[in-house]
Amino acid sequence: MNKRMGEILMMTSKKKLEIELSEAFIKFQRDLIGRGPQEAKTYIVEDMIILRFKGVLTTEEKHLVTHNTGKSLVKKMRQVLREMYSKDYEEIIERHTGCKVLSSHSDTSTNTGERIEVFVMDRNINKLFEETNKHNLQ
Repeated sequence: MNKRMGEILMMTSKKKLEIELSEAFIKFQRDLIGRGPQEAKTYIVEDMIILRFKGVLTTEEKHLVTHNTGKSLVKKMRQVLREMYSKDYEEIIERHTGCKVLSSHSDTSTNTGERIEVFVMDRNINKLFEETNKHNLQ
């Protein structure tokens, strides 16, 4: 465990880190698109960080997705934006966790207006929290 990661684990709980990540992504999206999702929830599962955003489509996108051409256009635009800012997304995760992102994946549902972000980390963050908590109880 590197020093930065150790400091993060000692200062925060898993739940608090999940909340901080949700808030950081909402802020980034508001700055990028002009509005954030209606709801965001982060889950740390073993070596993955999963973010689920609800209500991500803008009013214009909601109108576009009522037609097949519009659906593919919105998907493509969201995909291009994600690729353009992929490093920024990964930096948010790395800054908050002290771990390295090995890969990241994203998809937006034009049916539900949800977006999922998955980050595969270089360590099992869930296990690190368990070990830190066990150590702190001793």
